[in-house]
Amino acid sequence: MSEDMQSVPAPEEPKMEAPVQPVAPAPEAPKADMSDVEQNKVMAIVGYIIPLLFFVPMLAEKKSPFGMFHANQQLALLITAILVQIVGTVIPILGWFIILPLGMIAVIVFAIMGIINSAKGEMKPLPLIGGFSIIK
Repeated sequence: MSEDMQSVPAPEEPKMEAPVQPVAPAPEAPKADMSDVEQNKVMAIVGYIIPLLFFVPMLAEKKSPFGMFHANQQLALLITAILVQIVGTVIPILGWFIILPLGMIAVIVFAIMGIINSAKGEMKPLPLIGGFSIIK
């Protein structure tokens, strides 16, 4: 009797497939006027190379949306670099060997991303820190 029970296959349950959800396109970054980009591109790049000069694009053209956007990104980057330095210095061992090196690598990568975006004439926010609007 036990042999008969083993030879009878169990009925298979129907497999339910998850419905496919349409993927929404990623929102595009706001576009700046091409003349505005060409006039302020160099100033926007300078602020990413030397973060203390975040005010250069802001002072060069106060009415430039491109310059103000990148000045805001550069100020957020400068504040992030300062916070990484403070936290990494205050916390012994963990801060010195993990927070400082990884944090400064992240700041450098964000700066490079900002340089690339401003050189292309794009107004893309930086990851993690780009959403903060400090300069209005």
